[in-house]
Amino acid sequence: MKKIKAVIFDWAGTTVDFGCMAPVQAFVEVFKQYGIEPTMEEVREPMGMLKIDHIRTMLKMDRIKALWTEKYGKEPGEEEAQALYQIFEEKLLSILHLYSDPKPGVVETVNRLRRHGIKIGSTTGYNDKMMEIVVPAAKEKGYEPDVWFSPDSTGQKGRPYPYMIFRNIEALGLKKVRRVLKVGDTISDIKEGKNAGVWSAGIVVGSSEMGLTQEEYEALSPEEKEEKCREVSEKFLEAGADKVFYTIEDLGEFLLG
Repeated sequence: MKKIKAVIFDWAGTTVDFGCMAPVQAFVEVFKQYGIEPTMEEVREPMGMLKIDHIRTMLKMDRIKALWTEKYGKEPGEEEAQALYQIFEEKLLSILHLYSDPKPGVVETVNRLRRHGIKIGSTTGYNDKMMEIVVPAAKEKGYEPDVWFSPDSTGQKGRPYPYMIFRNIEALGLKKVRRVLKVGDTISDIKEGKNAGVWSAGIVVGSSEMGLTQEEYEALSPEEKEEKCREVSEKFLEAGADKVFYTIEDLGEFLLG
């Protein structure tokens, strides 16, 4: 993995939005609007997917499906998923600008990778309309990948499909998938990388899998931090991650020494 020519990052929870809080907040509010309160585990489990796929997945979860059926007299299907998604998108677009700050160490590490000739790509579970808010907001704070692709560029086939990664590889002019490292903060990210045949790595601190705000994480004792990081690392490794980094700085040290 030492001859990496490009790193393809995820966005929320990986390079911006510590804890991946923007979509979580929107998902919770949308389901509450329909009288169903999802647990954090239910909201977080499909994270990283195309957002409509995320809603479809939540509606198929046993507890949510049972509550919905009890409340509305029938199981939720595609019509319900689309209705929820319309509200979700509106809510998310209204708050995204507040959740686009780069995570600690991102700007410095990305600049360091670039100085060593490593290209920076990116994929996301957001659509183009959402990215039109996130990309310029992150750029203002110093983070801008060379390219980015959303599921809008791949016929709505988001993670765990590998196609956004292939678009990055094409745009960055790379020949070999084993010279590419995909980095993300969810199980969907790990699977996306594995399905593309590139190296696949997880970022632990500030990840959706950890699910803590920066303030909550920093309030933990060193022992609690280590325990949380170990738990998330194990999930990534079980999903097939080739490597797990606690922070983006750790990734930089690993690749550049």
